[in-house]
Amino acid sequence: MPTKSKTKPKKRKKTLVIVESPAKAKTIEKYLGRNYRVIASKGHIRDLPKSQMGIDFNNNYKPKYISIRGKGDTIKMLKSEAKKAKKVYLASDPDREGEAIAWHVAHALNLDNKDKNRVTFNEVTKDAVKDSFKHPRSIDMDTVNAQQARRILDRIVGYSLSPILWDKVKKGLSAGRVQSVALKLVIDREKAIKNFKPKEYWTIDALFKKSRKQFKSQFWGVDGKKQELPNNEAVKKILAKIDKRKDFKVEKVVTRQRRRQPAAPFTTSTMQQEANKRLNYRTRRTMSIAQQLYEGISLGKQGTVGLITYMRTDSKRTAPIAQAEASKFLHEKYGAKYAAKSQRHFKNQGDAQDAHEAIRPTSVYRTPESLKKVLTPQQYRLYRLIWSRFLASEMTPAVYDTVRADIVQNGVTLRTTGSKMRFAGFTKVYDNWQEKNVDLPDLNEGDMVKMVSSDNKQHFTLPPARYTEASLVHALEENGVGRPSTYAPTIDTIQRRYYVKLEGRSIVPTELGEIVDTLVEKFFPDIVNVDFTAQLENDLDSVEAGKKNWVKVIDEYYHPFKKELDKADAGIEKVQIKDEPAGFNCDICGAPMVVKMGRYGKFYACSRFPDCRNTKPIVKKIGVTCPKCGKGDVVEKKSRRNRKFYGCSRYPKCDFVSWDKPVGRNCPNDGHFLVEKKTKKGPVILCPNGDYREEPKEEAAAK
Repeated sequence: MPTKSKTKPKKRKKTLVIVESPAKAKTIEKYLGRNYRVIASKGHIRDLPKSQMGIDFNNNYKPKYISIRGKGDTIKMLKSEAKKAKKVYLASDPDREGEAIAWHVAHALNLDNKDKNRVTFNEVTKDAVKDSFKHPRSIDMDTVNAQQARRILDRIVGYSLSPILWDKVKKGLSAGRVQSVALKLVIDREKAIKNFKPKEYWTIDALFKKSRKQFKSQFWGVDGKKQELPNNEAVKKILAKIDKRKDFKVEKVVTRQRRRQPAAPFTTSTMQQEANKRLNYRTRRTMSIAQQLYEGISLGKQGTVGLITYMRTDSKRTAPIAQAEASKFLHEKYGAKYAAKSQRHFKNQGDAQDAHEAIRPTSVYRTPESLKKVLTPQQYRLYRLIWSRFLASEMTPAVYDTVRADIVQNGVTLRTTGSKMRFAGFTKVYDNWQEKNVDLPDLNEGDMVKMVSSDNKQHFTLPPARYTEASLVHALEENGVGRPSTYAPTIDTIQRRYYVKLEGRSIVPTELGEIVDTLVEKFFPDIVNVDFTAQLENDLDSVEAGKKNWVKVIDEYYHPFKKELDKADAGIEKVQIKDEPAGFNCDICGAPMVVKMGRYGKFYACSRFPDCRNTKPIVKKIGVTCPKCGKGDVVEKKSRRNRKFYGCSRYPKCDFVSWDKPVGRNCPNDGHFLVEKKTKKGPVILCPNGDYREEPKEEAAAK
């Protein structure tokens, strides 16, 4: 009897899905099942060459793309897997950058751009991912061209300006299209601060009493007209009209009910701003954590789930299904009175793109507290912020009872205001503006009240505040400069180039930044023109919408820029950054030391460089002797993460170190050195052991 030959069953071909991130690839593969193979391109695989401009100006600005160095193995793997697959889908992020990555991958794999192989999803959840594969589309070339136009323009500006800066100022400098505008905003603010002239004004505060209850009031005006107090003479005239021994009359009482509406759910910009203000997160850190929450977190038995929707968006729109879920949650958790009666629609800014939703949790039922054990502290804090902001946007307004009373004597009016929360509304879960209750006694028109005391104070108007990362993001968005994906890299770039530095949370321009800004503003005014840059962003949006040709947009920008470039090359004189004498000699060769400008700021160096390469960091003495050795000075230093700390100038002989500033005195209780710690009310002097504390001067005086 003949034996049957055993044949191996043919291995079934899988559908290949290509995403950007390895973390997202693992999550999506679990959702799609065993018939799918999901791999990552790890971002872009092709880009313009670093060693040359890479743009053919005689051929409609045709870019010369090459494989990114180090991506050879990734491209090889993508090609190998594509050959084995029965179908290839491109599932990179749902924005311009993601569309361009899909286009580059399609080119590398010889896929047809017209083929319906592009899938996008706004959230990495099982339902959203599976549903996206029911509606594949072809690659959107308008979106690709918008990204190409931005990349080419940035390359033209960067690779044209940077060599001029190297030649005329210092090697290693760079200038970019959006970063130059951001730098100019910071420098213009610094100029406004320096040129600010404070204006004197005075206030008169009074403490009144009705029955046993006291309340505060402030001078408003005379004879029913509001009046300013520009100087002490004006204050004396008002005080001369008042007799503190006599009662004052409550002349006018206005009671109202005020409703405060919730803010819209987060866009990229507002998320970065709030995370900076509330959590002290830098913009880059915020985006990094948000990326982790979007790509997916392992929830144990539930598997890996994306916790938030796509985090690069300037839209305030929310999907009706998410609004319905929020309404259901609010009815169950807080009751019907806290849930908005109808779904809210927040208006986008004029130039906002509505391709994505606002940033929200993928399910409000995944509460921050329920996820606390599986999230890192940083992830938990940002997720809680996003979750509560979205839920609040679907809640009822907060309601306050307000009272305004005018208290009059001899024509002098002092005004008092009170506010009391009647209904918490959305503030039950999220309050972006702390409003304290100011409880007043029951005041009625015709009541007589007694003045307990008065206090007149001199004040001066303050200059505009320096930008923080949060307020700079707000300024960029308000001026239409950049887009959600560019805010964090722009701010990061001007810090890395040492054009600006952080002092606490404030962004301060450096001498190097001011030199670069002056040159760019003088010879390339359009580059730093906010309106011009904003218009260009609008033109790129028009390219994405299919309303403008990308080559024409570059053409309109490049020709005026080329004329400026030719003038600048001949007109800019070499800038000499002079070395300042340090005031002491080199301890190696004896030559004078000088202060030099480096990539990370100023430092001491030997004047005989390069023959002598001795360098020293510039340290700031705080005027306190080291509490450990008693010989060295305590100096201010910076950690690798740019955090300020204090150490002994005799290091490594003395290893004294403290995160808080020593004040040069010892604790009267245990003899430990005292330190100064910053609080919201002012600097507090305390003992690190916790058994001694000196309150801020103003608070101590008040008590």
